[in-house]
Amino acid sequence: MLDIIEARVLKGFRDFLPEAELERRLLVATLETAFRSFGFVPIDTPALEYAEILLGKGGGETEKQVYRFMDHGGRDVALRFDLTVPFARFMAEHRAELALPFKRYHIAKVWRGENTQRGRYREFTQCDFDIVGTETAAADFEILLMMRASLRAINVGDVSIRLSHRGVFNQFLRRLGLPAKSVEILRTVDKLAKIGREETLSLLSAIGGSSAAEEILAFIEPKMSYESTLAAMRDAVGGSTPETDRLELLRSFMIDAGVADVFVLDPSITRGLDYYTGIVYETFLDALPEIGSVCSGGRYDDLAGLYSKERLPGVGASIGLDRLIAALEVLNRSERKTGSSMLAIACLDEKCSGKYQALAAAFRSNDIVCEVFSEPKKPGQQFALAERKGASWILLAGNEDLELGTFTLRELATRENREGLNVQQALTLIKDNK
Repeated sequence: MLDIIEARVLKGFRDFLPEAELERRLLVATLETAFRSFGFVPIDTPALEYAEILLGKGGGETEKQVYRFMDHGGRDVALRFDLTVPFARFMAEHRAELALPFKRYHIAKVWRGENTQRGRYREFTQCDFDIVGTETAAADFEILLMMRASLRAINVGDVSIRLSHRGVFNQFLRRLGLPAKSVEILRTVDKLAKIGREETLSLLSAIGGSSAAEEILAFIEPKMSYESTLAAMRDAVGGSTPETDRLELLRSFMIDAGVADVFVLDPSITRGLDYYTGIVYETFLDALPEIGSVCSGGRYDDLAGLYSKERLPGVGASIGLDRLIAALEVLNRSERKTGSSMLAIACLDEKCSGKYQALAAAFRSNDIVCEVFSEPKKPGQQFALAERKGASWILLAGNEDLELGTFTLRELATRENREGLNVQQALTLIKDNK
């Protein structure tokens, strides 16, 4: 007797049953509509890249999380850990084929061998949107608006979109005499929301001394308003700089666009990855801040320089789809649209299958999801099957009914039958009861 292999998936990886996968795809479709409304266009890149492509600017903790191996040809390869680094390689290869500024979105899976927790997995989907080929504050602001529009489109409730500027933080560290330790400090500050003030203070003290640690924590604490926070940041770096001027210009854009109350200037937002050089963003759900940022990103003006002599400044953000879905489930805001107007056609006579499919085509052409059953089981069994599949209605018709062009439509929730209907009457009934 053959040994049976145990059916199982790796830790941090998941299967998706139809209801969950449909919800994911509905969310993706909503996000794509929002992205395209701003003029962003889709791209795709390979899941597997040369390791040097992915790790040329990652390093540190990022490198420890990458799935990396030698392939059959002896090549050092790795699975992408985000969509931004492959995008930089993409731009270097296809620059001549693209008009700048180039606005792209990319929705795909990425892989990181990190510790799993609620809403955080080792295989997960990111939804990225970027503007490449411009250094303007207007592009920084458009990404902020795109973050706001996409989250509003999927009804996540009130959010806090927080931003800062890596350049200002680096200037502050230079005043403290700690520029050589900026990467380590930035990554430590990035963990503040997860590990708390005391542990952050301890880690910073070990890096730069207790006095510097206290100054860093004072610097990253937001004040009462965007303006007062910006004033404190200016004071900390010795006056106005191009970086603080950029933050002030962004504020004027917010006021002019009527969204001044939506965004928060928060110096603790630093982003842990090395490639960010300017504005950085993170987004938190007001009703569930403990789940962490659901949309983050920033400006990465030097990233493409690893693969091209041409300087290609960029700015973008990424939505963590899986973390967002986990949050929506906790908040009971997930939209279960599986069977909102789905119609099943029962099989009363297998010889009528061609006619059933012709009938189904009439409903599908009117935007009604319609499944035709293929086995002539008892009506009760077909009713139960339709309910399990998420249908709201089931159509019953024998050969004589089909010849007359009429049928019975049963509403599964109420068990009520409507007899002698034609296609147009059924369409009206279904659409009126969505």
